[in-house]
Amino acid sequence: MKIAVLMYQTSLTKGQELVALRMVKGLRKQRKDAFLLSTLFHDGKRVPWYEQVLKSVRGYVVKEEFGVPVIRMDGYISSWPPRRIMLRDAQSTFRYIVEDLGVECFIVHSTLWNGPEELTRFKLWSDMMLKEGLSDRRLIACFMPHYQPPSPIHYPPIERLYREAWNSTVFPIIFKTADLILCTTPVEIDQMIELGADANKCLLYPGGVDEEAFNNLGKVDVYSRFNIPNDVKMITFIGTVEKRKNPAAIVKIANNLRNRKDVIFIVAGSPSDQADILIKATRVLPNFRYIGEISEDEKISLIRASYANIIMSRMEALGLTQLEFMYAGKPVITSAIGGQRWLIRNEIDGIHVNGPEDIEGATKAVLRLIDNEELASDMGKNAAKRAAEFTLSRITENLIKRLESL
Repeated sequence: MKIAVLMYQTSLTKGQELVALRMVKGLRKQRKDAFLLSTLFHDGKRVPWYEQVLKSVRGYVVKEEFGVPVIRMDGYISSWPPRRIMLRDAQSTFRYIVEDLGVECFIVHSTLWNGPEELTRFKLWSDMMLKEGLSDRRLIACFMPHYQPPSPIHYPPIERLYREAWNSTVFPIIFKTADLILCTTPVEIDQMIELGADANKCLLYPGGVDEEAFNNLGKVDVYSRFNIPNDVKMITFIGTVEKRKNPAAIVKIANNLRNRKDVIFIVAGSPSDQADILIKATRVLPNFRYIGEISEDEKISLIRASYANIIMSRMEALGLTQLEFMYAGKPVITSAIGGQRWLIRNEIDGIHVNGPEDIEGATKAVLRLIDNEELASDMGKNAAKRAAEFTLSRITENLIKRLESL
């Protein structure tokens, strides 16, 4: 089976994009002929060779990127909805990809862009062609929503209402047409069923830890690389430094503990709308460091060197980085939003606080762990056992079995 995993852009740091990339890597390790299918954009910017795609007669170009074959097709950054990239001429390009490359299965990621709609239309067209005897190929179409409820707490009214409109109009036809719906958590499965999905079509696919990366990487001396004292306990955040991830809350927690000489808060990730806050905090707080964007090798090294992970996110479908910290045996302090409440078991794998604004609760949680190494160790061991259930190899095996049964 040849599989194309469709995501609106590529990235080595953003959650949904990473899940799509790792899905391709996992499928290829299981000897499936899989491609990452995306637009001309990487982290919001056109790839340097984008003109090759624009000049292509068939509307796409295949290149080796990130260790996998990537199919690039035309797309554009939308003015609305925000933070999305849209496909151009998708029906023709999908058709050529099927004809030229023999793709039999598409797995489309995310919501609020035209990828799911275009794939649904292409799937319906393919089914009709098969029924009328105009084609002998059956196409499998799968959808992974990475769903975030349109909460008035997290979205301004205009965007919230647009999301509700998208959900009301696009989800029903996707649920009717898709062969499989991949969900990051049981919470998301329940949400999909509530919105009209068939429970029999839903499959749990919680991101996946790339165990091969952990085996081969992580040998960087992060203490020297980032000038961190080697006699302190690192409480670490890794992720895009944006409002949704709420790293500014960690600054407040660090300020509460600025007199503790045995702990330091490390924030790593690509800069976004909260970068200025973190840069300023690095200058004035002795126990806080923003080290910016880091490589995969540095990331795994930092995870291994950390004492605990902290995430005060305002929205989180799962938390792929939390899964990685858990895999490395690190307890997690979390705002317990969305799928995090399921992924990190309170008082077992880590500590839940009362939401993203519970600075006092998070401060107390940090103190509990740094003052009780046995507790932190026990939670870390539990976390490692839980994360071992969700390695890329395991969840990919389950996905392949389900695809082959369709």
